[in-house]
Amino acid sequence: MSARGSEAGVVPSRPRPRWNVPAQPERRVVRTLEQDLKLPRALCRLLAVRGRTTPDAAKSFLRPRLEDLHDPALLLDSDRAARRLALAMENGEMVVVHGDYDADGIAGSALLAGWIRALGGRAEAIVPDRTRDGYDLSFAGVDRAIALGAGVIVTVDCGIAALDPVRRATAAGVDVIVTDHHIPGPELPGALAILDPNRPGCSYPDKRLCGAAVAFKLGQLLSRRLGRSDDEAWSYLDLVALATIADQVELRGENRILGRYGLRALARTERPGLQALMTSAKLTPGNAVTPGAVAFRLAPRINAAGRVGDSSKALQLLITEDSGEARSLAAVLERNNGERRDLERRTTEEVFAALEGAYEAATDRGVVVAGEGWHPGVIGIVASRVAERLFRPSVVIALDGDRGRGSARSIPGFDLHAAVAQCGSHLERFGGHHQAAGMDVHRDRVPAFRQAFRDVARRRLGSAEPRPTLHVDLEVALNEVDFDLYRYATYLGPHGRGNPKPVYVARAVRMDGGAKVLNGGHVKFTIADGGARLPAIGFGLADRLVPELTNTGLVDVAFNLTENTFRGVTTMQARVVDVRPAD
Repeated sequence: MSARGSEAGVVPSRPRPRWNVPAQPERRVVRTLEQDLKLPRALCRLLAVRGRTTPDAAKSFLRPRLEDLHDPALLLDSDRAARRLALAMENGEMVVVHGDYDADGIAGSALLAGWIRALGGRAEAIVPDRTRDGYDLSFAGVDRAIALGAGVIVTVDCGIAALDPVRRATAAGVDVIVTDHHIPGPELPGALAILDPNRPGCSYPDKRLCGAAVAFKLGQLLSRRLGRSDDEAWSYLDLVALATIADQVELRGENRILGRYGLRALARTERPGLQALMTSAKLTPGNAVTPGAVAFRLAPRINAAGRVGDSSKALQLLITEDSGEARSLAAVLERNNGERRDLERRTTEEVFAALEGAYEAATDRGVVVAGEGWHPGVIGIVASRVAERLFRPSVVIALDGDRGRGSARSIPGFDLHAAVAQCGSHLERFGGHHQAAGMDVHRDRVPAFRQAFRDVARRRLGSAEPRPTLHVDLEVALNEVDFDLYRYATYLGPHGRGNPKPVYVARAVRMDGGAKVLNGGHVKFTIADGGARLPAIGFGLADRLVPELTNTGLVDVAFNLTENTFRGVTTMQARVVDVRPAD
């Protein structure tokens, strides 16, 4: 590698972020919120910074209601789809629900098939094999549905680009209902109904739903058509929350409502599979489930089945009503997850080794790396690692013979699907959304695709080196940081993409007693200002706390606020995001 400004042969680490600190809110606004809401002043300032400047707006945000969800009938084609499913139930037809092989598609398939059965219909759920079938509805999926006796096929989290497989199904006399959330291509499949909030002409207000949430909307309409109570729908929110958080859709609007109530449903779920999965992930059924627990414990175990094992095992886990079978399937997924971690580690090392000779930090604005022997089940995760470290939209392609299967991940503000679409002439097929995409490419076309993707990225990102932006919410004095602020700030959640945890900044504070570097590049220290002190930990930040920084005396610390329990004692703790010398 000949990256300028970096040591030869070494892939540079993620650039230091620039801080974006908003203007402080008007005192009048904060005073009104404080008087009306009876909440800590720091929290009222935080609400104002995030655009909730009136008491009514703040109250509706802090306590969202299920009644605020949009009417599912607003989805284009939704009435036609619900009528067809009701007719299938009336005639005793088999409905085959075909999902994708990730947590979103698997959870959504289990949800819709289970709901149809609960309403008295006949339904089977299937998902593709990642290695054999690839993503999306395929010819193999259609043939399998037909073999099951399908009168109707309903896709979940896929299908919007499956033009030929839908033709095959309709030619065989099977009606197809597509439910998806991915951005459509220039041509829509010839299905009986297409439910996708991102399709042209669909006026559904919230375009950010995950695939399982679209399937949930169809389930609501079907249930309503059959005269059932709307309240029955809420029993499926555990699966909706699992999919919503696992798929990393923006936790704003409906997704925030579905996530909030769905996490509560997940904590008290009665599904044997989810209970067994939580136990396997060292979570206690009945205790509160956080978005982090879903994203880093539950979802990886479900996704591992599709990545390195048999995705149908994860689907069956979420469908089964037998506790013994659930425990057995959860154990299979646990083994898959261990294998996935090993493959991911090895592949990540090999990808970065390959980049040492193929990446120019000074000029490359997009990254495309291809290699032999990489498991297609982990390249998406590895692409995320590359995008995170280099802060570039990144594509990792696993080559096998003359074929290549790629997975891409983006950076904030870069529309990945649009960029890949501009390079579509070099690809056999592709699909995805703003932040993630998948593709098939012939080996001979990889160099041309690499150059085209780099060119698109350079045009969109410009010549200046991309740098991440740390969006700070609020400057605080250390004496404002207490359990009240932490506890009330949780009402702004659930947190994730589109609704991040609040980032606070403490200015000109001391690093009391120096910093202690831990294994893994983590660092612990205490920040102090006057008589106020706050324990802090920075995961992977040891390289930023170099001696010249810790010896400067005063620093500005950006952090999230967490609580830490050790030996039965709970204290507040700053989870450090960045540190820099005080101005």
